[in-house]
Amino acid sequence: MYRVCFVCTGNICRSPMAESVFRAQLAEAGLDHLVEVDSAGTGGWHEGDPADPRTVLVLEAAGYEQDHRARQFRASWFASLDLVIALDAGHLRDLRALAPTPEDAGKIRLLRSYDPSATAAEADVPDPYYGSLDGFEECLRLVEEAGRGLLEAVREALKEHTA
Repeated sequence: MYRVCFVCTGNICRSPMAESVFRAQLAEAGLDHLVEVDSAGTGGWHEGDPADPRTVLVLEAAGYEQDHRARQFRASWFASLDLVIALDAGHLRDLRALAPTPEDAGKIRLLRSYDPSATAAEADVPDPYYGSLDGFEECLRLVEEAGRGLLEAVREALKEHTA
């Protein structure tokens, strides 16, 4: 089983959205039985909470399923993960600081690095938490676009993983 974990700040907006979208993209590609998808936050402020109601609203309006409880990312998880996907540069930095080994640090990638249309200045998925519903809709669009590139990368990694 190939394992991917999306990480944002509190695990109630961006990372659960990315988790739901990527799970659906994997199912559509027929790869859902080969890839386990999860999400977490760099902080534990929201542990046990459901996704932000605006995240749920935007996901359901777009036809995505979600059933989420927030949790904090733990350094011990690196050993069982193949890919740790940071939603912005701050998460990337925090995760690299948590990584027990250089090999673990090498598993961390920015989500938008998988979006060929994203420039270096557009590497982050902006945090919609303090804004309006529009920010959540924009977050969904960015996650969907990057998810397509991530899906191709995971498809390639699965060939190596199962070879």
